[in-house]
Amino acid sequence: MTPVVAAEPVHVDAIAALLEELDTFYGETEVEPRNVRICQINEALFGDPPLAHAVLAWDAQALAGLATYSFLWPAVGLTRSLYLKELYVAQTARGRGVGKLLVDGLIDVAVSNSCSRIEWTTDRENTLAQRFYAKIGVAPNDNKIFYRFEGHPLPPS
Repeated sequence: MTPVVAAEPVHVDAIAALLEELDTFYGETEVEPRNVRICQINEALFGDPPLAHAVLAWDAQALAGLATYSFLWPAVGLTRSLYLKELYVAQTARGRGVGKLLVDGLIDVAVSNSCSRIEWTTDRENTLAQRFYAKIGVAPNDNKIFYRFEGHPLPPS
């Protein structure tokens, strides 16, 4: 397993393929065409400014997993936090430490960006993820309630 690296534009095809697998994992039966997916990834990760960031774990030439994140401000006081949006390990790479490598990579990113914390959510039904987080020593935090506004156009400003 190679070290975790920051996503670069040259990785877009591999990211697109892994995110298609992720969509299937979450039950999607249809995905957008590859060219649309690649455009969305380029806009999100490599636009000016980027809307998100990603770190990647590679196994030889195959993308074994990714973690996407953004920075939030303020966190504790006027510090910032790293918000993990998605942590996904390819089915063929599970159980080999890829998830832990990605979490360690995120910790490095958080420390180098003076973040006071890393935060994330997981679906209640995603017991695989919950067991993984417990295994690496992270307990759920029940202090917050998660809300989502979707399904119709956001209200005009």
